[in-house]
Amino acid sequence: MIMFSPFIEKLIKQFAKFPTIGPRAATRFVFYLLQAPQEEVKQLSKTISELHKTIKICTFCFNLFEPSSHTEDKCLCEICSSAMRDKKVICIVEKIVDLAVIEKTKKYKGLYFVLGENVLNSKQEILERTRIQELIKRIKNPADFHISKANFKEIIIATNPTIEGTAMAIYLERILKPLNKKITRLGIGLPLGGELEYADEETLSSSFESRK
Repeated sequence: MIMFSPFIEKLIKQFAKFPTIGPRAATRFVFYLLQAPQEEVKQLSKTISELHKTIKICTFCFNLFEPSSHTEDKCLCEICSSAMRDKKVICIVEKIVDLAVIEKTKKYKGLYFVLGENVLNSKQEILERTRIQELIKRIKNPADFHISKANFKEIIIATNPTIEGTAMAIYLERILKPLNKKITRLGIGLPLGGELEYADEETLSSSFESRK
């Protein structure tokens, strides 16, 4: 096994913590940076250091966004702050990337809620490691989270059609039933075991139209 200097090994381990990045890919990243112009490395370092200062978490849906001069409410993302969105519908997704994929279809005009990590070991862990309690609070009292004139009539559960995502959808239906809202799930079209982020726009659009 090839051994690098302690500093290089340390950086490789840091890159290897990224999702889907193994030691080989991490090693390629490090050696790319070693060969890249110093100015490029400095710019990358500066951008990373500014990440948490620049990117905010939406108070309502937990989407990530960058506040701008056009953002009326600095606590809300562009979707939640838009007057054009349908405030009678809320779509629950597992990850921010799922939200982005749905937005690309341009078929859905309501609001979102990013549930977060999907954990199925126990009911207690589901409650602690996902945002189910936060979701219930926002459906009941959206004005408390800067969403005015909202009255949700339909809750769309758009979890991934995996075993874990399906189990989470069933759990959510049971938890949300006492709210007396219309609860729907994405319809046919999405392959069993797949994930929303890999679905094409036409399939995803069809799933929204055939939700039930």
